Amino acid sequence: MKKTQIALCTLYGVLYAAVANAYVAVAADLRLLYGVLPLFVLINGLAGVFAVKTRRWRIREVHHGAVLLTAFLISTGVSVVVHTVLAFQMIPEDWRTLLWSAVYCIVAEAILFWNGILCVYAASLQLGIKQRVIGAICGFIPVANLIVLVRILRICLREVDTETAKERVNRARQADRVCATRYPLLLVHGVFFRDTRAFNYWGRIPRELKQNGATVHYGNHGSAASVADSAAELARRIREIVAQTGCEKVNIIAHSKGGLDCRYALAHLDVAPYVASLTTINTPHRGCLFADYLLTKVSPDLQNKVAGAYNGALKRLGDTDPDFLAAVNNLTAAFCTQFDEDTPAPEGVYCRSVGSLLGRARNGMFPLNFSYHLVKLFDGSNDGLVSEASFKWGEDYTLLASPGDEGISHGDMIDLNRRDVEGFDVREFYVGLVRDLKEKGL
Repeated sequence: MKKTQIALCTLYGVLYAAVANAYVAVAADLRLLYGVLPLFVLINGLAGVFAVKTRRWRIREVHHGAVLLTAFLISTGVSVVVHTVLAFQMIPEDWRTLLWSAVYCIVAEAILFWNGILCVYAASLQLGIKQRVIGAICGFIPVANLIVLVRILRICLREVDTETAKERVNRARQADRVCATRYPLLLVHGVFFRDTRAFNYWGRIPRELKQNGATVHYGNHGSAASVADSAAELARRIREIVAQTGCEKVNIIAHSKGGLDCRYALAHLDVAPYVASLTTINTPHRGCLFADYLLTKVSPDLQNKVAGAYNGALKRLGDTDPDFLAAVNNLTAAFCTQFDEDTPAPEGVYCRSVGSLLGRARNGMFPLNFSYHLVKLFDGSNDGLVSEASFKWGEDYTLLASPGDEGISHGDMIDLNRRDVEGFDVREFYVGLVRDLKEKGL
C-alpha cells in the first residue's frame, strides 16, 4: 500500500472511529442522531473511493475489503483508547452510559469488520483454505485475532499490488502482441484432469496469453487412459483444429503425462507435419520409480477397487472411457525408459522441456506435500510428483526453482491452485515461453 493510500486509510479509520464513539454525545442530545446516522452510512460507503483502477471486479472487491479492514484496525485502536479514557471518567457513577457506548461501538466496528472480511474471503485467490480456517478459529481469541487479521491484510494487499502491476505491464505491451505466434497454441493437460469450463486446468495462464495476443485451444481428451489411447485422441484433436481453422500447424504446450501423449502422437500417429513445436512441462520422460514401487506393493484387488471407483466417478462426470490403471502403468520408470528410447523427437518440430523443483514438502499443496518425500526417497529431487532426472528432453531444457526454500511444485507450474509463488511469476513465465516461439517464427 502506497503512502498516500495509508494516509487516506488512516483518515478514513479516524473518521469511522469518531462515528463509532459518538454514543455519549448522542445520549446527551438525541438530535445528533440526524447527523450521526447519515454520516455512519456515508462513511461505510466511502471505501469505494479508495478502489484501485482495474476492470476486474474481483481485485476491486479484494481491495475494497482490505481498505475496510485497515480502517477497522485503526478505528478499533482509537476506540479502545477513547473507552479507556471514558472508563476513568464514568466509573462508577455513570457505568451504564459507558456500557451502552461500548455496545454501540462494538456493533459499529462489527459492521465494518464483517463488510471487509466477507469481501476478501469471497474474492481473494491468495487467501488459502488454511488462512481462512485460521482466521475463523482465531476470530474469537483476543490479540490472536488481530495478529491473524494483519496477516490476512498483507496477503490481500500483496495480491492487489501484484494484479494491478500485471495489468500495467499488459497495457504497456498490448500493441506489441508478444504472444501472437504464427501458429495457435494447443494446451494439453496431464493425467486425472479434464478440460472443463467450470475449472481451467491452466489457471490464470490462458487469460494472460490471450491478453498478449495468443490464440489458445485445448486438448479436450480424456482424464485417464494409456499413452497410446490419449495420443490417438490428441491426434484427432490436432487434425480437427488444423482443418477447422486453416492454421496449418499448432504449437503444443503439454503438462505432465500430456507430454508423453503428445510425443507418441507425433512419433507414431503421423501428426508431426501439423505441429510446429512441442514444449513439455514437468513431464516424466523417464518415468517415476515411485510408481513402480506402488504397483508392486499394492495388491491387485486394491488396485482394481481404486481403479473401479475412479473410472465410475469420471464416467458420471462425462469421461467416455477412463482407464485408471492403464494411465498409472504408463507412468512407471519401466514403461517410460523404454518409451523414451522408442519415441525420438520428430524432425522438423522444435522440441524443448521445462522442469521445476519443490523446496520442501510443506510448500506443496495436497497431495504433493505427502508424495514429495516418497518420490524423493526413490527418485531424488522432485516437484512433488516427478523427479529432476525425468524432466530433460528435446533441444532446450529449463530447470526452475524459486529463491529461498519454497520451490515450485508440479501444480504450481500450471497455476493449478492460482497461487502466487514468491520469486516466480508463472503467468509471465508462459508469456516468455510463447514470446520465444514467436521470435522463432513459430
